[in-house]
Amino acid sequence: MLAAERGAAVNTLAAYRRDLEDLASFLRQGQPARTLETTSERDLQSYLSGLSQIGLAARTVARRLSCFRQFYLFLMRENARPDNPAARCEMPKAKAPLPRVLSEAEVQALLDACHVPPASSPTALKRAAIGRAALEILYSSGLRISEMLALPCRAVSGEERMIVVRGKGGRERLVPLSDAARQAARDLMALNALHQKADGVPGGKPQAYLFAGRDPARPLTRQAFDHILAAVSGRAGIDPGRVSPHVLRHSFASHLLARGADLRALQTLLGHADISTTQIYTHVMSERLRELVEEHHPLGKRMKTEGSAV
Repeated sequence: MLAAERGAAVNTLAAYRRDLEDLASFLRQGQPARTLETTSERDLQSYLSGLSQIGLAARTVARRLSCFRQFYLFLMRENARPDNPAARCEMPKAKAPLPRVLSEAEVQALLDACHVPPASSPTALKRAAIGRAALEILYSSGLRISEMLALPCRAVSGEERMIVVRGKGGRERLVPLSDAARQAARDLMALNALHQKADGVPGGKPQAYLFAGRDPARPLTRQAFDHILAAVSGRAGIDPGRVSPHVLRHSFASHLLARGADLRALQTLLGHADISTTQIYTHVMSERLRELVEEHHPLGKRMKTEGSAV
């Protein structure tokens, strides 16, 4: 059902299988032994409590409970059992981690690190061009890595200031593209054309994707891009472990809010279906509001001094 009706990804199917197999193993060891079909709410509560006791993260436990709820709901609909024993199990509350972000200076250092000497090898020049175009697009538009790698050349070949992006669930949205990002994309396309000509591509057929892989008909893989981003991070003097496409997306959102952007507008730019997802960035707004009060309130300086004393 998950595969045929919901179109679940292979990794999702594998995760659900692991969760159910682990629960089945636990139930077989009980007294009396039970199966997935005959388990009770008390059995599930005991299993979930055991996961917490061995130190499993609340987010992981919550994901497993979500799997069980869907599984037993499926069994109910198939008339395999009359109830859903997971329905009343309490969902553990996971503390949402604050998004990891780079400073504006660090983002600029990454962009500067994309410049290599003109005498560099063709491979180095191309990797640098990919890095610069990707960083400009990711940071100026807040795209997900999957959305960026899927960009066709035609998306950046015109003069339009907005591009159409297909996000999660096939939802389309318009996002702005900065002049610097558009120029970096055009520079990359020009370099790709030179490489194609030098490699003798039959018919000179233009590639479909802005970030093309070794096969011009297919986009660059996530793994290949990660290698390029790690190299740029190293040249910029930043720990590559701190830099990822999603960190750049977080930085885009956090820096916009810090400079006064509206949360609803940010939700639209990021392609979040629910505003609650965007609210993870409100810690930035809280900090900005505090600074505004300290700077503009008649007693702001005194409040700042008293706060420091406390």
